Amino acid sequence: YGPWGRPDMAPWLFTEAMLAGRPIRIFNHGQSLRDFTFIDDVARAVVSLIDKPPARDPAYDHAHPRPDRSDAPWRILNIGNERPVPLLAFIETLERALGVTAVKQFEPAQPGDMVATAADVSALRDLIGFAPATPIEVGLKHWVDWYRNYHGLA
Repeated sequence: YGPWGRPDMAPWLFTEAMLAGRPIRIFNHGQSLRDFTFIDDVARAVVSLIDKPPARDPAYDHAHPRPDRSDAPWRILNIGNERPVPLLAFIETLERALGVTAVKQFEPAQPGDMVATAADVSALRDLIGFAPATPIEVGLKHWVDWYRNYHGLA
Protein backbone atom coordinates (compact mmCIF):
# COMPACT_ATOMS: atom_id res chain seq x y z
CA TYR A 1 0.00 0.00 0.00
CA GLY A 2 1.07 3.58 -0.41
CA PRO A 3 1.10 6.42 -2.92
CA TRP A 4 -0.20 5.39 -6.36
CA GLY A 5 -1.72 2.29 -4.76
CA ARG A 6 -4.38 0.22 -6.45
CA PRO A 7 -7.88 1.71 -6.19
CA ASP A 8 -9.38 -1.75 -5.63
CA MET A 9 -7.45 -2.37 -2.41
CA ALA A 10 -8.52 -1.64 1.18
CA PRO A 11 -6.52 1.56 1.80
CA TRP A 12 -8.01 3.28 -1.25
CA LEU A 13 -11.51 1.84 -0.87
CA PHE A 14 -11.68 2.67 2.83
CA THR A 15 -10.20 6.16 2.43
CA GLU A 16 -12.56 7.06 -0.41
CA ALA A 17 -15.63 5.79 1.45
CA MET A 18 -14.65 7.32 4.79
CA LEU A 19 -14.08 10.77 3.29
CA ALA A 20 -17.46 10.54 1.53
CA GLY A 21 -19.25 9.38 4.71
CA ARG A 22 -20.11 6.03 3.13
CA PRO A 23 -19.87 2.76 5.07
CA ILE A 24 -16.86 0.51 4.64
CA ARG A 25 -17.42 -3.22 4.31
CA ILE A 26 -15.45 -5.12 6.94
CA PHE A 27 -15.36 -8.83 6.22
CA ASN A 28 -14.95 -11.60 8.78
CA HIS A 29 -16.53 -9.14 11.25
CA GLY A 30 -13.14 -7.40 11.48
CA GLN A 31 -11.35 -10.46 12.85
CA SER A 32 -8.83 -10.73 10.01
CA LEU A 33 -5.10 -10.06 10.25
CA ARG A 34 -3.26 -8.63 7.25
CA ASP A 35 0.41 -8.13 6.47
CA PHE A 36 0.33 -4.56 5.14
CA THR A 37 3.58 -3.68 3.36
CA PHE A 38 4.42 -0.07 2.54
CA ILE A 39 5.53 0.51 -1.06
CA ASP A 40 8.79 2.25 -0.08
CA ASP A 41 9.88 -0.94 1.69
CA VAL A 42 9.05 -3.00 -1.39
CA ALA A 43 11.01 -0.62 -3.62
CA ARG A 44 14.00 -0.66 -1.28
CA ALA A 45 14.03 -4.47 -1.26
CA VAL A 46 13.76 -4.72 -5.06
CA VAL A 47 16.54 -2.16 -5.63
CA SER A 48 18.74 -3.98 -3.10
CA LEU A 49 18.20 -7.23 -5.02
CA ILE A 50 19.58 -5.77 -8.27
CA ASP A 51 23.12 -6.53 -7.14
CA LYS A 52 22.15 -10.04 -5.97
CA PRO A 53 21.08 -11.87 -9.14
CA PRO A 54 20.07 -15.50 -8.73
CA ALA A 55 22.43 -18.20 -9.92
CA ARG A 56 21.70 -21.20 -12.08
CA ASP A 57 20.82 -24.36 -10.22
CA PRO A 58 23.80 -26.72 -10.65
CA ALA A 59 21.65 -29.67 -9.51
CA TYR A 60 19.15 -29.22 -12.37
CA ASP A 61 18.88 -32.41 -14.42
CA HIS A 62 17.61 -31.97 -17.99
CA ALA A 63 16.95 -35.71 -18.22
CA HIS A 64 14.70 -35.59 -15.13
CA PRO A 65 13.22 -32.08 -14.87
CA ARG A 66 11.29 -31.04 -11.77
CA PRO A 67 8.87 -28.12 -11.51
CA ASP A 68 10.72 -26.69 -8.49
CA ARG A 69 14.10 -26.53 -10.26
CA SER A 70 15.34 -24.79 -13.37
CA ASP A 71 18.40 -24.33 -15.51
CA ALA A 72 17.44 -20.65 -15.74
CA PRO A 73 18.49 -18.41 -12.86
CA TRP A 74 15.50 -17.56 -10.70
CA ARG A 75 14.53 -17.06 -7.10
CA ILE A 76 11.27 -16.53 -5.26
CA LEU A 77 11.33 -14.18 -2.29
CA ASN A 78 8.60 -12.82 -0.05
CA ILE A 79 8.66 -9.07 0.43
CA GLY A 80 6.28 -8.31 3.25
CA ASN A 81 6.09 -6.57 6.59
CA GLU A 82 5.83 -9.91 8.45
CA ARG A 83 3.86 -8.20 11.23
CA PRO A 84 0.16 -8.89 10.71
CA VAL A 85 -2.11 -6.03 11.74
CA PRO A 86 -5.66 -6.65 12.95
CA LEU A 87 -8.00 -5.16 10.37
CA LEU A 88 -9.79 -3.09 13.02
CA ALA A 89 -6.44 -1.61 14.16
CA PHE A 90 -5.71 -0.72 10.53
CA ILE A 91 -9.08 1.04 10.29
CA GLU A 92 -8.54 2.88 13.60
CA THR A 93 -5.13 4.06 12.38
CA LEU A 94 -6.66 5.23 9.10
CA GLU A 95 -9.41 7.04 11.03
CA ARG A 96 -6.78 8.94 13.03
CA ALA A 97 -4.78 9.81 9.90
CA LEU A 98 -7.90 11.05 8.10
CA GLY A 99 -9.50 12.72 11.11
CA VAL A 100 -12.82 10.98 10.46
CA THR A 101 -14.66 8.05 11.97
CA ALA A 102 -15.57 5.21 9.64
CA VAL A 103 -19.11 4.02 9.25
CA LYS A 104 -18.49 0.31 9.68
CA GLN A 105 -20.55 -2.39 7.99
CA PHE A 106 -19.52 -5.74 9.46
CA GLU A 107 -20.00 -8.76 7.23
CA PRO A 108 -19.14 -12.46 7.35
CA ALA A 109 -15.94 -13.73 5.80
CA GLN A 110 -15.93 -14.06 2.03
CA PRO A 111 -15.57 -17.61 0.66
CA GLY A 112 -11.90 -18.47 0.24
CA ASP A 113 -10.61 -15.45 2.17
CA MET A 114 -7.68 -16.02 4.51
CA VAL A 115 -8.16 -15.18 8.18
CA ALA A 116 -4.53 -14.07 8.51
CA THR A 117 -1.66 -13.30 6.16
CA ALA A 118 2.00 -12.87 7.11
CA ALA A 119 5.09 -12.96 4.94
CA ASP A 120 8.12 -15.01 5.88
CA VAL A 121 10.97 -12.73 4.82
CA SER A 122 13.83 -14.73 6.31
CA ALA A 123 15.30 -15.50 2.86
CA LEU A 124 15.13 -11.81 1.90
CA ARG A 125 16.75 -10.79 5.20
CA ASP A 126 19.51 -13.40 4.77
CA LEU A 127 20.19 -12.28 1.20
CA ILE A 128 20.21 -8.49 1.54
CA GLY A 129 20.11 -7.82 5.28
CA PHE A 130 16.81 -5.97 4.98
CA ALA A 131 13.17 -6.66 5.73
CA PRO A 132 10.23 -4.29 5.34
CA ALA A 133 9.37 -2.66 8.65
CA THR A 134 7.47 0.60 8.09
CA PRO A 135 4.92 0.81 10.91
CA ILE A 136 1.30 1.06 9.78
CA GLU A 137 1.01 4.47 11.50
CA VAL A 138 3.83 5.88 9.38
CA GLY A 139 2.77 4.25 6.12
CA LEU A 140 -0.88 5.26 6.44
CA LYS A 141 0.12 8.85 7.23
CA HIS A 142 2.14 8.93 3.98
CA TRP A 143 -0.79 7.31 2.16
CA VAL A 144 -3.33 9.84 3.45
CA ASP A 145 -1.04 12.80 2.67
CA TRP A 146 -0.59 11.52 -0.88
CA TYR A 147 -4.30 10.75 -1.34
CA ARG A 148 -5.38 14.20 -0.19
CA ASN A 149 -2.80 15.89 -2.42
CA TYR A 150 -3.62 13.70 -5.43
CA HIS A 151 -7.33 14.48 -5.12
CA GLY A 152 -6.82 18.17 -4.31
CA LEU A 153 -8.06 17.71 -0.75
CA ALA A 154 -4.90 18.97 0.97
